[in-house]
Amino acid sequence: MSFFRTGRLFLSLAVVFLFLFALSSNPPAAAQSAGEAAAAPGVRKVFDFLKSCPNYFLATVEGDQPRVRPFGSLAVFEGKIYFQTGRVKNVSRQLLANGKIEICALGADGAWIRVQALAVEDDRLEAKQFLLDAHPELKSMYQADDGNTQVFYLQDVTATLESFSGGGWQEKF
Repeated sequence: MSFFRTGRLFLSLAVVFLFLFALSSNPPAAAQSAGEAAAAPGVRKVFDFLKSCPNYFLATVEGDQPRVRPFGSLAVFEGKIYFQTGRVKNVSRQLLANGKIEICALGADGAWIRVQALAVEDDRLEAKQFLLDAHPELKSMYQADDGNTQVFYLQDVTATLESFSGGGWQEKF
């Protein structure tokens, strides 16, 4: 009789363990942000690589001169990759004049990614707030409704990952 109780106890503990393991490894969609839940696999792959890098470099054009600077803000909102800047910056003026951009980042393993895209401004307050919530370190300089905060999402993306050791990939979305 005690063996039977011990077996039931073991089975009950095993079921509880499996349930808790499943919850921890696959959080329900409600626990994820709206943007992350809606992201396509290619968007997620590119975003995850960029987020694994300490920063990335965003290139714009001013007339016939390329302009490159480091950036750090990045988030997935409503299934698209977004970044944030300020309207008072030269990069804002450059993006509004010509939204064609390139992003480059170097991973810790020596692989690098190049992203060609069109940066499209999203002036909605909820998009700005989402980016600021994703990067609380920016809240000392920006607020969603300050008239300066500006967010863009990437459209017509071609992202290419390369490495000297091989194993690269390309995503288009």
